[in-house]
Formats: sequence, C-alpha cells, structure tokens
Amino acid sequence: MPGEGRGVGVTALRRVEDVIGSHTGRARTVLQYCAVTKHLVDEAKNPGFSVDSWGPLAELVAVGEFERVGAFKEVMKWPDYVQFLTNWATSSGWECSFKRITETDSHVFLELEERSEIGEYSSVVNSLSVYEFTDDGRIRHIDLYLQMAPPQPEMLKSFEGVELSQ
Repeated sequence: MPGEGRGVGVTALRRVEDVIGSHTGRARTVLQYCAVTKHLVDEAKNPGFSVDSWGPLAELVAVGEFERVGAFKEVMKWPDYVQFLTNWATSSGWECSFKRITETDSHVFLELEERSEIGEYSSVVNSLSVYEFTDDGRIRHIDLYLQMAPPQPEMLKSFEGVELSQ
C-alpha cells in the first residue's frame, strides 16, 4: 500500500482483519494464518481445546514438511509446533497489529506489533516473520525474528521440553 509504514511521526497500526481484504496470493495466506491463529488463541481458553483444534491452521500449512525456527533458534516440525502452540495458547492472551507485508517470488515477510500476556507478565514486541511456500501455496517454513526487552523467567516456562540451539 502506498506510504504504508513510511513518513514522519508515528504510523497508526491496523488490525490484520482490516487489511486482509486488500491482499491476494501468498500475502493473503500469511494474513489468514495470522487471523486464524488469533481466533484459535482466543478459543484455546474453552474446555476441550487440544492439539487437534489447530486443524484450521493446518489447512494453510504443508504439515508433512513444515518447519518453524523461533526467536530462540528452536526448530519445530508441525507436531511439535502445535503442541507448543497449545501449551502457549491455553495459558496466554495474544493480539497483534499489522505494520507491513512484503511478497517476493518465494517468500512473504510480515511485520507485526505483538502483545501478549502470560499470567501477570505482559510484553509488546515487534516481529518479523518470513514465510516460505510450497509450489501449491502452502506454508512450509517460518523464521521468526523479534525486537523486545529481555524476557522475564516466567515467560520461558512455555519452552520447557523444547531444545534450544546454542
């Protein structure tokens, strides 16, 4: 979009739901991924939510070859990722605001401001997620980069059992 995220002063942030309709192709798929994640994080507080509840997100993903590299360089395949998401979503609040999206031939770059609450801890981070796709338009790989204040120890509890790179 012209002038998006540029100029002097503060740019007003928008909701993903407000910009998704103006995008097509892989950029739209990434915005759908974000919107579905938000919906499921909200739903995760309801009884019966489980790893199987991530089915709507799986429709956008090449689950057999999916890999996500997170902020701590942890690498997760789809089964590990949905377990991680389930643990996180059932105990956390999360919302985001759209900053910018850029699509190239093989990748989509999504910039967000993300806000989360885990217990009494809350954070605001700037994120850049790089999405790679299969030939049929499914997400096969995500790299996540964050700008944030150093995390509090309680935030790291959701990483218990996840092997972190050194």
